[in-house]
Amino acid sequence: MQISGNAFSAGLSGIQAGQRRVDQAASEIASNTLPVQQPSETPPTQQVEPNPEALANRQPDLAESLVGLTQGRNEVQASARVVETADEVLGTLIDTRA
Repeated sequence: MQISGNAFSAGLSGIQAGQRRVDQAASEIASNTLPVQQPSETPPTQQVEPNPEALANRQPDLAESLVGLTQGRNEVQASARVVETADEVLGTLIDTRA
C-alpha cells in the first residue's frame, strides 16, 4: 500500500503562498505611513498637509493591503486545515493497516 503526500504538499504550498501574501500586505501597510516630523521642523500650531499626488505615487492603497492581509490569513488557515485532515487520514490508514 502506497500513501501519496499530495495532500501534505498542497497544504504546505498553500501555507507558504498565504505567508508570502501576508508578508507582502504587511510590508505595504508598513510603508503606508507619513514621516514623523521633528518638533524643531514645524511649530506646533502649524501643520503641514502631505501632497496627495506624492502620497498616491509612493504608497499602495491601504484598503487593498488590508484585504490582502485578510486573504493571506484565510489562505494559511485553510491550508493548515488541509494538512490537519491529511494527518488524520494518514493516522486512520496506519491504524487500519496495523
